[in-house]
Amino acid sequence: MSKPVRFGVCLVVFAIFVLPLFAMVVVAFTPRASLFDGGASLWPSSWTLDNFRTAFDNYPVARWFGNALLVATLTTILSVVVNLLAGYALAKMRFRGRSVVFVVILSTLVVPTQAVMIPQFELVARMGLIGFFWAVVLPSASTALGVFLARQFFVSFPDELIDAARVDGCGPLTAFRRIVLPNTRPLVAVMVLLAFMTQWNDFLWPLITLRDPDLYTLPVALRFLQGAYDADYGGIMAVALLSSLPLLILFVLLQRYFVAGLTRSGLRS
Repeated sequence: MSKPVRFGVCLVVFAIFVLPLFAMVVVAFTPRASLFDGGASLWPSSWTLDNFRTAFDNYPVARWFGNALLVATLTTILSVVVNLLAGYALAKMRFRGRSVVFVVILSTLVVPTQAVMIPQFELVARMGLIGFFWAVVLPSASTALGVFLARQFFVSFPDELIDAARVDGCGPLTAFRRIVLPNTRPLVAVMVLLAFMTQWNDFLWPLITLRDPDLYTLPVALRFLQGAYDADYGGIMAVALLSSLPLLILFVLLQRYFVAGLTRSGLRS
């Protein structure tokens, strides 16, 4: 494929992903009167922060943002820890039925989330967690994709280093913490991005389990900005823009490890 063709393909892909973000920024900073009188344009005639002020004045956006950040952070920490340990056990520890366990975990990837939502809700309800953040955090504390990525990463980790640590008197957890864990930065970066992004954008499960509006996260709370007869599009886009910033910042901070982590986890040939 020639360079002009590749450049054209990259330009089209870039436009597909960037134009919606650009439109969101334009609407967020366009005055409300301009949106209803003349509609949104490719460039606002005047830039304003009124949409942000109106959203913060009329709704507890700061609280919703804090809720989303807390839930996503707790879920990410638990998910990374559990998936790392599970993947390491499936890759490096010898026990009966190891392959069967891995296949069963992997097979859950093809099960739709909606298919397990009712039994999952019943389990969370019997634990008395409905209406608490833990109802959202605990069901996402481990994922089949995270276990798969960790297992594939650790399969390629040299056994000689782990054996040397055992000869020096290190137990399984000590060897994992001192020898294996310092070399998992690319894997951790991928798992953090995927877990944080998934939990941050989740809508249906927090809507079902967090019944108090003060506990809602941003994706759930966005529906409050849409009324029965009209919608504050400027406010919606303003809050949506704020909602996208943590993901953009996190990706910029971890993107140097992201490609390496996917490559070593077996998702790229």
